[in-house]
Amino acid sequence: MNSIKYTCLILSIGLTIVSCDKKKENTQNNDFEVKHISHEEMKAATKLDIAVVNDVDPICGMNTKEHLGDTATYKGKVYGFCSTMCKEEFLKDPEKHIHE
Repeated sequence: MNSIKYTCLILSIGLTIVSCDKKKENTQNNDFEVKHISHEEMKAATKLDIAVVNDVDPICGMNTKEHLGDTATYKGKVYGFCSTMCKEEFLKDPEKHIHE
């Protein structure tokens, strides 16, 4: 009985080692390229040309004139945000974030 447990243990360790080696091999052979863009390219890629009532993103404080990436309409007014993440946070409790 002990020999069966010992054999199963050895097989389990061996399979673990082999599977870990294959994972390492797969991560080293990925053919992808990471492209880093400049701050100016980032601003140009996400800036919207929409009139909003706020000059500053109410969530993160970024200037919406330079970094307008998304908008939300609340009580008939269009609010600007630097990103969808900030807009979603605003929509959870708009009254908390409106500072007029």
